[in-house]
Amino acid sequence: MEKAKYLIAIIRISMGWIFLWAFIDKLAGLGFATESAKSWLNGGSPTLGFLKFGTSGPFADFYQSLAGQGWVDWLFMLGLAGIGLALLFGVGLHIASITGTLLLFMMYTAVLPPENNPFMDEHIIYALVLLALPMLQAGHTWGIGQMWNNIPFVQKNRWLQ
Repeated sequence: MEKAKYLIAIIRISMGWIFLWAFIDKLAGLGFATESAKSWLNGGSPTLGFLKFGTSGPFADFYQSLAGQGWVDWLFMLGLAGIGLALLFGVGLHIASITGTLLLFMMYTAVLPPENNPFMDEHIIYALVLLALPMLQAGHTWGIGQMWNNIPFVQKNRWLQ
């Protein structure tokens, strides 16, 4: 189990980078998933393109109604940044795993059925990984999770761990 903690730390950091990179690319429009002209800093909406034109299935109308709304953009971007940073630093993994799982589940239901499988896709796999990270104390290796968990306020409010 000693060696496994390093693999779990690499998985945690990798998942964190996936979320943080999505935030950075949508914020600045680095040309990977978001063109510069459509970046949030240039007045674009980080949710408009996908929610308006990329959704399908039984929940498409619901997601399309959210597309481009300011409060949705802010929640989405804060979620990406917060989840990404929490995972990278190894703190608040309970909150990050729950909110990340919720975000991934919403992204999953926005494009039902999945393109390459009757029900399974990467959103479900990522969500399962996120749910496992706090159980495995993934923030204790190559993160500041153990120090974070020893803060008296965090000890009194275990949900912050």
